[in-house]
Amino acid sequence: MKKLLIISPHFPPINAPDMQRVRMALPYLRSHGWEPTVLAIAPESIEGGVIEPKLTETYPADIRVIRVNGVPSRFTRWAGIGNLWLRCGRAMTKAGERLLRKEHFDLALISTTQFSAFQLGPRWRRKFGLPYVLDYQDPWINDYYQITGVTPPGGRIKFALSQWQAARIEPVALRGSSGVVAVSDSYGSMLANNYPWFLTRKVKVLPFGAAMMDFERLGTHTPAKPVIDFSDGLFHQVYVGRCGPDMSVALKILFRAFKRYRETHPSQAANMRIHFVGTDYAPPPLGRDWALPVAKAEGIEGFVQEHRYRVPYFDSLYYLKNADALVAVGSNDPTYSASKFFSYVLASRPLLMIFHSQSPVLRFAENMSAGYTYGFKGSSDISQIAEVVCQQWFIDGGCRENRAFNAAAFSPFAAEQMVNGLVQTCNDAIEDFERESASS
Repeated sequence: MKKLLIISPHFPPINAPDMQRVRMALPYLRSHGWEPTVLAIAPESIEGGVIEPKLTETYPADIRVIRVNGVPSRFTRWAGIGNLWLRCGRAMTKAGERLLRKEHFDLALISTTQFSAFQLGPRWRRKFGLPYVLDYQDPWINDYYQITGVTPPGGRIKFALSQWQAARIEPVALRGSSGVVAVSDSYGSMLANNYPWFLTRKVKVLPFGAAMMDFERLGTHTPAKPVIDFSDGLFHQVYVGRCGPDMSVALKILFRAFKRYRETHPSQAANMRIHFVGTDYAPPPLGRDWALPVAKAEGIEGFVQEHRYRVPYFDSLYYLKNADALVAVGSNDPTYSASKFFSYVLASRPLLMIFHSQSPVLRFAENMSAGYTYGFKGSSDISQIAEVVCQQWFIDGGCRENRAFNAAAFSPFAAEQMVNGLVQTCNDAIEDFERESASS
C-alpha cells in the first residue's frame, strides 16, 4: 500500500469548497492501493469557518487526520490580518516536517485554494525527497480583475500582494511538481502561457464531481434555522454558493428576464421568489450582499432574497432538494468551473444555468441534457439572452419542467469514478519522479 500525504488546510468538520475533492476521494483511495493521511488546520483556527460535524461521517473514521493550530485571528485581526496561511502556515509546515522525519510517504497531494501551501511541495521535495502533485481549483495568477477593472475580493492592495507572491512561488512549485490536477481544461494553456517551459500534457483535468451518497445521507435533514420557508405557498427558485462582482452579467440576465416576465405576467410573477444563499465567504458580521444590489438596479429587489453567509453543506443540499426550481449563475471569467454544478444536477429539480459561453459547465450540462442552458460572451448579450430566458424559462414554464438528466453521461463524474483519474495522476507522478531521479 502506497502512502499519500494530503495537504488540505480546510477539512471536515469545516465546510469549505476547496476540501470537497479530498473528502469525496477518501472513501475510495484504499481500494486503489493508497493509504491517505490528511494534514489540516484545526477548526478553531479557521476564522468564521462553518463547522458541520455531519461531514466527518462521509469518509472512513479510521483515516488519520492531523490537525494543527495556528495564531488565532483575534490576535491578528486588529492589524487587518485574517489570512489563514499567514496565521497557520508555519504551524502546518512544522507539523508536516515532524511527520516526514518519522515516516516515509510516497507522494504528497496539495489540494487547496490556500495557494501559499503550494510552496510546501518544493520545500519537502528538497528536504525529504518527496514528490508532489498540485491541485488547481482556481487560477492562482489571475488577470481577470486587471483586464475588467472589477474590484477583487479583499480589495486591490491585498490582491496585488497575493499576485506578487504568486509570481514568486508558482513557477518554483510548478517546476518541481510531478503532476498537476485542474478543474478546467483552460488551466493548462493558461499556465503554459505564463510559463513557456510548462507542458500542458502535465495537467490532468478533473472536475470535482459529486457524491451521490450525500443525497442519501441527507434523509430528513432540516436546517436548524432555515433561511427559506418552503411552506409559504410561493414558488421558490434557489441559488446556493459564492456570488460576486464577476457574476454581474449572469445576474443581470436572470433579473432582467424576471423583470420582463413581471411586466407581462404580473400575477404569476408575484408568486415567485429568487433566493441566493451563502454568497459571501466573509464570516459574520463581515461580508456583503452581491445579488441584491443587482436586483435593485433592475427594479425587482422585492422578489429577491439574499442570505450572504455560508451555510452548512447538508443545509445547502436541503435547499437544493426542496426548491421548486434551481438557478445557477456563472462568472464573467470564461475559465470559471463551478464545483457545485453536479450537486445541482443530482438535486433533480428544474434547472436554469447562465454561464460564460466558454465555461466547461455548459459542456457538461449539454452532454447530460441537464436543464436549460444559456451562454453569454459579454455584457452586450444581456438584453438578448434575457428575452430568451424570459420566454423559455418563465413564460413557457421551463421553471416547472423537471427534465430527467442523462444518468449515463453523468456517471463518469460520480465521486467513485472521478477518483480513478486522481489515482492515475498519483501513480503517474511517482513514475515521473523516479524517471527524473534516475536520469539526474
